[in-house]
This record gives sequence, C-alpha cells and structure tokens, in this order.
Amino acid sequence: MRWIWQLPNWPQFTFDPAQFVHFEREFHRNAGVIIGSLAAVSADEVNELRVTLLSNEALDTSKIEGEILDRDSVQSSIRHQLGLQTDGRRSGPKETGVALMMVDLVKSYQEPLTQEHLFLWHKMIMNGRIDLETIGGYRTHTDPMQIISGRLDRPILFYEAPPSDQVETQMSQYIDWFNRAIEAQMPTVVHAGMAHLYFELIHPFEDGNGRIGRILAEKALAIGARQSLITALSTTIERDKKAYYQALERADFSLDITEWLIYFSGMILEAQVYVQKMIAFVVYKARYFDTYRGRLNDRQTKVALRLFGEGLAGFKGGLSAENYIRIAKTSRATTTRDLAEMVEMGALTKQGKLRHTRYYLPVWEAAVTN
Repeated sequence: MRWIWQLPNWPQFTFDPAQFVHFEREFHRNAGVIIGSLAAVSADEVNELRVTLLSNEALDTSKIEGEILDRDSVQSSIRHQLGLQTDGRRSGPKETGVALMMVDLVKSYQEPLTQEHLFLWHKMIMNGRIDLETIGGYRTHTDPMQIISGRLDRPILFYEAPPSDQVETQMSQYIDWFNRAIEAQMPTVVHAGMAHLYFELIHPFEDGNGRIGRILAEKALAIGARQSLITALSTTIERDKKAYYQALERADFSLDITEWLIYFSGMILEAQVYVQKMIAFVVYKARYFDTYRGRLNDRQTKVALRLFGEGLAGFKGGLSAENYIRIAKTSRATTTRDLAEMVEMGALTKQGKLRHTRYYLPVWEAAVTN
C-alpha cells in the first residue's frame, strides 16, 4: 500500500473549482451578515459573544480528541486573556493552554503563518504534559506515526504519516503553501479545507495535530473574512465527529480532494449559521437581564446565569427543583417559591408535573429560530 505522501505528485492536490463557487459565495455572504450583526451590538455583547464562542471552540476541539475540559475554567482563562473581568477561578494546565491558543488566534490571525507560531501553539495545548519527547517542536521519534483504532489485540491501521526525518521539509513546504495561497487569493473555503487536510496528512507533532489543524482552518477563514469571529468550526464538527473522521479517512489515498473539500465547506457554512444564532442568543441574553433587572433576586439571577451558561443547547433535560437547590444553595421551600415567581413573571417556562416538572428559559426557541 502506498500512502498519499508516497504518490509521485505529492503534495499537488487537485479539485474541481466549479464545485466551490456556491460555497465561496455563501461563505462571504454569511460573513457579511455576521460582521454587520456585530456592528449593531454593544461592546459588552461582542465580548460576551467572543468569550462564549472561544470557550465552545476550546471545549469542542478538545472533545473531538476525547479530552473533556472544565467549562468554567476555560471561560475564566479566556476572560483573563482578553483582559475581561473574571471570577478569580484558577484554571488547570489543559484549560489554560487551549484558552491561550484560542485567544492567540483572535489576536494574531492576520499574521503570516510561521514555524515559530506553530511551535507556540503546540506548547500551549501541551501545557502540563510530561509524557512527550518533544513539546514545541516537530516529532523526532523513529517509530512510525500511525493512526490506529480498534481493539488492542486487533488494531486497525487507518493511516501512516511521513517519517519524522521528513517532517521539517514537509512542513516548510506546507507553511510556504499556506501563505502563498493567501497571496494568490485562493477561495477561502478551499484554503481552509486544504489547510486542515494537508496538515493532518503530515501529522507533524507527537500529539495535538487535530487541534492545531482545526485552528489552522479557522485562521484561513478569519483571513478570508477579515474577521476572527465568523465560524464555530470545532463546535459544528463535534456534533458528528464520526462523519468528520470518515471524511478524513476517505481523503488519505488520493490527491483529488474534491470530496473532502465539499464535506468541509458544508461544515464551514453550518458553523457560520451557528455563529449567527449565537449572536441572536447573546443579544437576547442582554435583553433578558434588562427586562428582569430588579425583579429577580440574587438566587434567581444566579440560576438564570447558569442556564444561559449552557449556550444554545440549553440545560440538558431542563431545570429541575433539585438543580435549583444545588445551584442556588437554598432550601426546597425557597426553591418552590422562587421558581413559581419566575414562571409568573415570564422569566421561566414550566413543563410537566410533580417530580417530572422542568423549567426552561424562554430564550431557546427564539435564539435558535431567529
């Protein structure tokens, strides 16, 4: 079997340009809508959106790799890096590292890609790791870099990347291609999809290749739109990461990457729709607290903030009385009274009866459909 990097024309990828005219047009149309929406909201609301989107991306790009991070710690770290007020929470090394990488993307997306920046991102997301030979540098081990799944006694080999002694040369070509593609005005969706796939096929680091590969796609999209908050790529991919891995696997053997780019372009457009919903969600949140300012007590406000903190997906299964007791740290009698007041004033909606009663913010349907 010959891997894609062993083909004579590697890395001369090909694709059918006609397939991406629609995707490119829709990408820039959506980006325009998002940028226009951002111009119409307050600075505080933009900051809230930035924290939410970056937090979601940090959590979901890690979740794709099977790593579950603490949401509150990630958000606190991102707020700190952006110079916003925090709750003083100390974040763990993993949460701090991925937060640093996401914020760095926002601040530096217009800069040309360099090896030094890739190494910086690797140091960030490997923060606290002591089990790797090389952190902040390309892999050097002599063992093959293989993508394997299945049982330990019956492993399935999906892909083998170029050997470590080829990585520096391969990455030099990659970085040169990434920057030249911008100068040549390659269609943004094609640049982003190819940037991700090309990087994953080289697989230059011991670990963290998926996370860095996805942020490279985000960088290409931000450059093309001249705005860093135009997609939620990892959040969209994580919804169906099986399809994502299947698409990567199908792209392992052929230099014609049209199929991969069609898949990835679709993910980009979905991610933009998600951002538009998030803008509506953040605006609705601000209006919600304007409406109920002075009407909600401290306990009710704390619970409402916790519900909004779950984002568009909402509080899984709805808010129960037990959830309220735990979040507000109050008694059952006070909980019953607080919830009844919130339903009466319209701050919550109520569904079900008795022990099956659940409460929801009236935001979800409006935020998702508008």
